[in-house]
Amino acid sequence: MKAPDWQPRFIVIGAVKAATTWIQARLQDNPAIHMPDPEPHYFSSEFDRGEDWYRAFFEHRAQDAAQGRIVMGEKSADYLAHPLAAERIARALPQVRLVLQLRNPVERAYSDYKMLFRRGTVKGPPEDYLRSPDNPHPRFLQDGLYARHLARWYDLFPREQILIYLYDDVRVQPRRIVEAVSGHIGVPPVFRPELALAQENSSRSAILPLSLRKALAPLKQTIRPLRGKPVFENMRSLLAREMHYPPLAPSLREQLRDFYARDVETLEAICGLDLSRWKAPARSSA
Repeated sequence: MKAPDWQPRFIVIGAVKAATTWIQARLQDNPAIHMPDPEPHYFSSEFDRGEDWYRAFFEHRAQDAAQGRIVMGEKSADYLAHPLAAERIARALPQVRLVLQLRNPVERAYSDYKMLFRRGTVKGPPEDYLRSPDNPHPRFLQDGLYARHLARWYDLFPREQILIYLYDDVRVQPRRIVEAVSGHIGVPPVFRPELALAQENSSRSAILPLSLRKALAPLKQTIRPLRGKPVFENMRSLLAREMHYPPLAPSLREQLRDFYARDVETLEAICGLDLSRWKAPARSSA
């Protein structure tokens, strides 16, 4: 039976803090693709909102999809690790093409910590959150157990429906990644070299002081249309400051490598990936 025209044909399922916003932006460069800007999180945290709520992200382009002018998809990076997302997607979208970008789990964990530190959600040093999953934010460690999470998806989807590639390869072969993902979802690739290494959601970006961000939070939707406008961006640049994060100590980095070692070995075995770069000491990245 043919799927409804409004349903997405592909989903970027993760991982969180693995630069999935980069591939979303590169796919959105392609006029043959429609992806909503916000992450719906429908099959994870927003499932109770119901299908009608989810449909609203896509139905305005359903006619274009029906006529073959576009392919629709979405990106919600928390799907990979969510315990129910794979089963929910398999029931609703059994033919969907899945895209998965994986990052060194040590770097992913620290980057996730930095994101919540940047937001003011966490205030202590990395040691308070990354030494053990027994902390208020166990996702910092648990989300990087890729083999454990991927096993759920392999139980429910044929392997040919899941494309997996590495964060490290985006930096050195961005064109190849865009072409591979485009081929996987069934559209001719569009690659713009001037945007190839554009950083999306970088932790190095300047940010407004936390107190000002909290004061402006009720106006978030009102301000959104102003983003990118010269006057707004000039004003923001006067107030924004570079964020400084508590460092990840070498001893903690080594402990994290040990924590992930068995899962990385399993991931290599079930995916056929070369993850030797993850096993060696590496410098922190955004």
